[in-house]
Amino acid sequence: MDVQPEAAAGPPLDRWAELSEFLRSRRARLKPEDVGLPEFGRRRRVPGLRREELAQLAGVSVAYYTRLEQGNGRNVSAEVLDSIARALRLTDAEHAHLTHLAKPTAHKKKPAARQQQVRAALRQLLDSMEGVPAYVVGRRTEVLAWNRMAAAVFGDWSELAPAERNWARMVFLRPDYRDLFIDWEQKAIDIVCALRMDAGCYPDDPRLSALVGELSVKSAEFRRLWATHDVKEKSYGVKRLRHPLVGDLSLGFETFRLADDGDQALLTYHAEPDSPSAQSLRLLASWGTDAARAVSSA
Repeated sequence: MDVQPEAAAGPPLDRWAELSEFLRSRRARLKPEDVGLPEFGRRRRVPGLRREELAQLAGVSVAYYTRLEQGNGRNVSAEVLDSIARALRLTDAEHAHLTHLAKPTAHKKKPAARQQQVRAALRQLLDSMEGVPAYVVGRRTEVLAWNRMAAAVFGDWSELAPAERNWARMVFLRPDYRDLFIDWEQKAIDIVCALRMDAGCYPDDPRLSALVGELSVKSAEFRRLWATHDVKEKSYGVKRLRHPLVGDLSLGFETFRLADDGDQALLTYHAEPDSPSAQSLRLLASWGTDAARAVSSA
């Protein structure tokens, strides 16, 4: 199955505001003792390190760091960003996000709103994975293509309007997906982190801005998680589901970024051999479209 979502456009995100808020949020989560500084002096009115403490750790002037945190990141060097990332104890994903926000690169000049295409050979690969739930996800958490087993586990996405075939909309706006994921909160966090990474790479994407705006209006949970400015990429792990037909499933997942298009990824799910979840997957495979319809109507 292969689809191309359509979505309304919105005004681009403010990259400099995103940079400012990201730096503030990362500074606020650090305590002096976290970075080897003594805790003394005037009482802190807000949590986290002071700007002068962060500037000292990064080896830059307080005035320079203040301008950067206020969203004036023009002409900042890679070396300074590396120093600030180390001072803030950023993860690799957060470091990359900071760099994308402060120093936009040439790949962001590509038309981010263009529709993504799934190669025919990749669609054939999906269809050949008969016992493995698998799908291709693109920018903005859009589901671009999937196989029969993915529909049996997650629902028949072909019954949704193209713009609704989007993990963010499904997780935050559809009650059936809240019921499907046992740890719904963690799934929601993963989705928001993925959107934050997209925002760093493509801050001028009007469709991403429209999606964030829509979710912010319709979901209090999304607003709460979006405000954390958390960024991470989870490429493997375990998802626990509560399927309406077969009950609880524990499925490992792996994420494979495409070498020719890093904005697309193939996700596959599997169960431990001879486990109850493996038996349930075989049962779902035998039911085929009936299983997909059961999830969609749950």
